[in-house]
Amino acid sequence: MNTFKRDKKEEEDGGGNPFQNLGKTTVLQEARTFNNTPVNPIKCAHILTKLLYLLNQGEQLGTMEATEAFFAMTKLFQSKDVVLRRLVYLGIKELSSLAEDVIIVTSSLTKDMTGKEDLYRAAAIRALCTITDAGMLAAIERYMKQAIVDRSPAVSSAALVSSLHLTNISEDVARRWANEAQEALNSNNVMVQYHALGVLYQARKSDKHAVVKLVAKLMRTSPKSPYAACMLIRMACKILDGSEELVSFLECCLRQKSEMVVYEAAHGLVNLTKAASRDIAPAISVLQLFCGSPKPALRFAAVRTLNKVTMIHPAEVTACNLDLENLITDSNRSIATLAITTLLKTGAESSVDRLMKQIATFVSEISDEFKVIVVQAIRALCQKFPRKHVVLMNFLSAMLRDEGGLEYKAAIADTIIAVMEVNAEAKEAGLAHLCEFIEDCEHISLAVRILHLLGQEGPTSKQPSRYIRFIYNRVILESASVRAAAVTALARFAAACPPLLPNVLVLSSRCQLDSDDEVRDRAAYYCAILQQQSDPTILLPLVQPPHLSVRGLEIALMKYMHTSMNEPFDISQIPSTQTVDESLKAVDQIVDKKRRSLIRERCIIDRLLDIPQLEVLICNSILVKSSPEFDLTESETEYHVKCIKHTFSDLVVLEFDCMNTLRHQCLEDVTVALDLFREGYTVVCEIPCPALHYYEPAATYTVLKYPEDLQASITTLPATLRFTAQDFHPTTGEFPPYKDEYMLDIVELTLADQIRGLSETSTDFNTAWAAGTAQGYTKLEETFALGPSVFSLEGAVQILTEFLGLDQVDRTNRIQSGATAHNLLLGGYFRGDKEILARARLALSGTQVTMQLTVLCSDPDVAELIISSVG
Repeated sequence: MNTFKRDKKEEEDGGGNPFQNLGKTTVLQEARTFNNTPVNPIKCAHILTKLLYLLNQGEQLGTMEATEAFFAMTKLFQSKDVVLRRLVYLGIKELSSLAEDVIIVTSSLTKDMTGKEDLYRAAAIRALCTITDAGMLAAIERYMKQAIVDRSPAVSSAALVSSLHLTNISEDVARRWANEAQEALNSNNVMVQYHALGVLYQARKSDKHAVVKLVAKLMRTSPKSPYAACMLIRMACKILDGSEELVSFLECCLRQKSEMVVYEAAHGLVNLTKAASRDIAPAISVLQLFCGSPKPALRFAAVRTLNKVTMIHPAEVTACNLDLENLITDSNRSIATLAITTLLKTGAESSVDRLMKQIATFVSEISDEFKVIVVQAIRALCQKFPRKHVVLMNFLSAMLRDEGGLEYKAAIADTIIAVMEVNAEAKEAGLAHLCEFIEDCEHISLAVRILHLLGQEGPTSKQPSRYIRFIYNRVILESASVRAAAVTALARFAAACPPLLPNVLVLSSRCQLDSDDEVRDRAAYYCAILQQQSDPTILLPLVQPPHLSVRGLEIALMKYMHTSMNEPFDISQIPSTQTVDESLKAVDQIVDKKRRSLIRERCIIDRLLDIPQLEVLICNSILVKSSPEFDLTESETEYHVKCIKHTFSDLVVLEFDCMNTLRHQCLEDVTVALDLFREGYTVVCEIPCPALHYYEPAATYTVLKYPEDLQASITTLPATLRFTAQDFHPTTGEFPPYKDEYMLDIVELTLADQIRGLSETSTDFNTAWAAGTAQGYTKLEETFALGPSVFSLEGAVQILTEFLGLDQVDRTNRIQSGATAHNLLLGGYFRGDKEILARARLALSGTQVTMQLTVLCSDPDVAELIISSVG
């Protein structure tokens, strides 16, 4: 153990990162020292530490580099040095997913795992389970069962945690080792008991009755481990929500010695979906006691929980107001912020001024996350006490002048706008604060929104002219998007306030010289309209734009197109409608899209089933996707061939629609031959077209079987049109038939052909992602720099969705104007009904788009296929 001690002088050495300027190439060259004999433990440990540092900093090693370093590292098993051996175990874990043939160290790890040195055994178990696959699992099962019930707590915990990780390889591992885990549950060690409970839950989670039985048994005995007790509380709240048995158990846990168990029980009580006020009263009392705890973590947990409880049970939290007021001066600003926001939700009108002064003393010192919480509390307070709008608006105005991100500033602006909407007396002050804010606003989207609000509300204020200066300053100083919004706002002032019309016309005329097309066009359009003052109805659309029914407009335009169109289109015939909620529109579009898609699929399947040869192959299969029709020939050639790809779970049906444009020629026995030069694809059958007459379209079909290797499923196949030609002449008659062929464009079989998007998900993306993670889906992540043809976020979203064949989820295809970053969420199914979820984080720097793509999939091969295809 002396090797773990550090020299006093070494501890006194200055800070700094000694590995700050490490290079991958240098470290890999130094790793060759591992091959030296005898092994130098100190030097090798230092080099291995460098390698581990690089890997944990995100440095990417190629397969060859990782394999070479891994095999060199295996030579270090010769050394008996404890520190070096434990570093070797860490190195095996880090390189196991990168290097090839890592199973070569299985015997060495098994030897250490079953040895007498406890310092080796636990780490060896973790490393061994990292490199274990389904084929090796049976060989180590006996050793793992022994390790689970080992007398050493470290070994037992390592085996239990590793068995949880092994469920990603074989789902029934936890079930097969449940007896040993049950024995480990009786251990006196708190961590062993905690990990054993996790394994038992994993073994029974698919059987709800078994989980209920396990929870009910443990609720009667109550685990000694506080960690296991917390897990039991969470399991009980998930399964027995609302039952009297659960409430009694949680109230019993409130009297535990462990503070973490007491808090977990209180948290569980206040979050019960069917909890009554009398049920949560004991939990509120416990949280009130925690507010006076000397431990900051307990104070923070208590006040944060009380802050959430005020959303549902504000009256019950009122009893804690005195304790919360004592936390206002807490040295931890996060605790003070939560305490004040909780008091704002439960306090009286007389205490608002005092609380605002106390917040102002430290609001600049807290993070944006907590500032948003303060703003949300003020918004609720404005609705509760409308007469306090002056104090609250002044405080919000001061917060607007502080530093902060877009989310924080948008929350303040939303609150000011909301106060203006519910309180007419706050309108003038709110507009004044927003005008001052846009003078220094750094966020384009927020400035555009405020200018739009000024254009709507400013003309009806007491002094409309005071806002003209603020708006025109934006025309001079801001970006094109803001200038365009400012021009529109000016036009609305002129339309609604005739005395301001001459001045606005002068300002708008200057805007016609702007460098941006959009700004110039808007200025010219509004000047032309505003100069026609004789007809007041011309100005009406500027002041109050009509809300037209989109469907009504579409129908009216269709009818108009079927007329002679000599008369101008009369927009007054379009019925007006109220603004429809955006979410309802989205649902309507999804349902309509789904209906059209189902109709198209039904027509395709019916057409394919009418062909006897195809009916035998696809009658029991489900259509995954049909591609759009694409050309294999130029439009000017003598033969026109178009292709449609119909993907099923194991087959792809290539439908070739052919047309002969030669009047004096007939083609017989027409087929499309594909050059299957890559191994994998096999032709199941070809269905030729018997005859192809002049300008009479007909189809030929080729059915391919997908290869077992998914990587080989993405390929390009050269295609040739083969036929027997029969020429004839009107006067000389027919010529002898002859075989001929015609070269076509290549047929691409892409990743998108095998994936069906699913935009109509019934659950949100985060819920689906959490469920997939809990089920052990494979998760892969990679970072890409998109090509030179992609120079915008919109282009990146379009190209990515088309390439992958996945559908955007939660309307994440909408990108805010001027945004430099975007989070795109995608979902769908690979053929064979394998669920795919993907998260693409896009960042724009100049004209370069960088993407971090994370794929979560039920099949690891599909996840690898997606990542490798994008790369």
